[in-house]
Amino acid sequence: LCYIDPKDEEGSKSSSGGGGDVMKIYPLPHMYVIKDLVPDMGNFYEQYRSIEPWLQTKDGKTEGQAEFLQTREDRAKLDGMYECILCACCSTACPSYWWNADKYLGPAVLMQAYRWIEDSRDEFQDRRLAELDDAFKLYRCHTIMNCTKVCPKHLNPGKAIAHIKKKLAEK
Repeated sequence: LCYIDPKDEEGSKSSSGGGGDVMKIYPLPHMYVIKDLVPDMGNFYEQYRSIEPWLQTKDGKTEGQAEFLQTREDRAKLDGMYECILCACCSTACPSYWWNADKYLGPAVLMQAYRWIEDSRDEFQDRRLAELDDAFKLYRCHTIMNCTKVCPKHLNPGKAIAHIKKKLAEK
């Protein structure tokens, strides 16, 4: 995983024909570099695992049930979250993540947490929300929105984080 300087993005598109412009590529910022452009993603993936990113139901499937169905409207609520490729660009662009990477889950993981909170088939939304209700895990987000600016898939992790905060405030 690497970071392509967005200031050079326009120039680099036109330079693919060998026009002389140089594309600048860096390892993900604020992560330990193992070698060349390879960052240590261990902490990031541990945080991702901590949100239990899988469908959780109380009873599991009934006999003969092939899948857990949901309406088109419920499925549409997941648009803009399931497309995340966990590249960590948003997390490594976030100042709160730079300073508290050991405790703050970061934009990518929080957006994935919200993806499961919003999934109509999941039956543990309250437990998922309770796990996130922490001064460091969630509330280190100060809505700087670097996360949204750098997302290569044009997703909006900041919006997902705001929705989590709103759901917790409503409880």
